[in-house]
Amino acid sequence: MKGLILVGGYGTRLRPLTLTVPKPLVEFGNRPMILHQIEALAAAGVTDIVLAVNYRPEVMVETLKKYEKEYGVSITFSVETEPLGTAGPLKLAEKVLKKDNSPFFVLNSDVICEYPFQELADFHKAHGGKGTIVATKVDEPSKYGVIVHDIATPNLIDRFVEKPVEFVGNRINAGLYILNPEVIDMIELKPTSIEKETFPVLVEEKQLYSFDLEGYWMDVGQPKDFLSGTVLYLNSVRKHHPEKLAKGDNVIGNVIVDPSAKIDPSAKIGPDVVIGTNVTIGEGVRISRSVVLSNSHVKAHSLVKSTIVGWASTVGQWCRLEGVTVLGDDVEVKDEIYINGGKVLPHKSISSNVPKEAIIM
Repeated sequence: MKGLILVGGYGTRLRPLTLTVPKPLVEFGNRPMILHQIEALAAAGVTDIVLAVNYRPEVMVETLKKYEKEYGVSITFSVETEPLGTAGPLKLAEKVLKKDNSPFFVLNSDVICEYPFQELADFHKAHGGKGTIVATKVDEPSKYGVIVHDIATPNLIDRFVEKPVEFVGNRINAGLYILNPEVIDMIELKPTSIEKETFPVLVEEKQLYSFDLEGYWMDVGQPKDFLSGTVLYLNSVRKHHPEKLAKGDNVIGNVIVDPSAKIDPSAKIGPDVVIGTNVTIGEGVRISRSVVLSNSHVKAHSLVKSTIVGWASTVGQWCRLEGVTVLGDDVEVKDEIYINGGKVLPHKSISSNVPKEAIIM
């Protein structure tokens, strides 16, 4: 089988992290975001993976070569000279996706979940249609485009309703699909939306079904959702692989700590925290609902809450970071500084308090 991952461009929603590292290589749960997807695709028997990109593919080549060997897959880049939307990349990668008659997976690189690819493939084969959308349930469907099913045929999609005023359902497109190769013949090589142009045609032909996703789901393409997704991911680790979670008197709730990290025994870590490689956490530090990326240092008695600390950054003593603060690569926060929801670009030194949700250039 084959899979196409829609990587896209600059990753502007996740800045300042993506000013240094391409979005697919930003660590989520201490592993590059895209590795979660490659591993799940390989486990479902996928041997050919295409990454649809239009920005900095050369930076990812070396890392992905390593994954090719580790997971026994072929990874190729489909490079767009102009952004082609969510359907155009399928046409651009036609040579790989139509190399045989087997269906292929399509997924958005920002989506994190438990990736039920094998179950999805079995379901798709059983119903015999041309396409299957993975659907996830939401509490507030009025914010989304909602899937409405055919009354007579289970899981057959009847129509989509964009941001419904009245309740018509609570299932939305989760950004994962499995499609038969002939769907590519419906797509032109130009900027095209699979959701707005391709799927409605399949619905008219009564060839598009939905598959209910179990467990968690999150688009982690922006900092607030990156942190929310981390909470959901850690809950999933607790459920399926509790041995991967940190233990100790100073650990509260779900926490992942890289073995190379050094944490003072008096620090309190958790709940919902990920500590990366070679991180140092000082005396009396308190960290919750945060991600501390590799080679960073949080000094004594600082509070880090709802924050992403970028690579090789330093948080001084007696600091307070909260409110979805994001430090870019190699940021230095001096002692006794308060940052609430600030975004600090790489290689900056912060010596005064940062106003709420400010961007430090």
